[in-house]
Amino acid sequence: MTADAMMLLQATVPIERTAPPKRAPRPIDEARFESFYRAHAASLWSYIYRLTGNPATADDLLQKSFFRFLRANPPTTTDEHLRRYLFRTATNLAFDHFRETKRERGQEIVVIEESAHESADLRHDMMRVFAELKPRERSLLWLAHVEELDHEEISEALGLKPKSVRVVLFRARKRLAELLKKKGLGS
Repeated sequence: MTADAMMLLQATVPIERTAPPKRAPRPIDEARFESFYRAHAASLWSYIYRLTGNPATADDLLQKSFFRFLRANPPTTTDEHLRRYLFRTATNLAFDHFRETKRERGQEIVVIEESAHESADLRHDMMRVFAELKPRERSLLWLAHVEELDHEEISEALGLKPKSVRVVLFRARKRLAELLKKKGLGS
């Protein structure tokens, strides 16, 4: 092609200008991650344990949650935002775990095993009642009452619409109250 033909072609065909590629967020530095891990690992483990009822599963899902957190490299805005991101990751992993175990065992949830010497201790009774709730109900109640998150934070952690959190949380509380009443633990 001649130089004149090239100039004519360039004049008639618009040249696509692409925006410069976005830079990936810088990975979280080791000191900040260690601090973040120390601040949130225990509460996340407790949350996962209450969802699954199994300490070994809670250990595995805790590791997977932090691994996915590091791999995803979320933009570091605030620690509270990162915390909600981490809880949402853990919730998704727990729900995946429930789907896998349901497929493998034909059950919906993993029930906490009862000891041979059944204790009348309220804590153990509450754990058994809590295990009877659906995973989503457990996660809602845990985030609202133990982690003390507001509806907006719960919606972000569980991937729900903020307005629906109020309704599903009400239903979860109602179901828990019914189970407690049925077991003779509530009024």
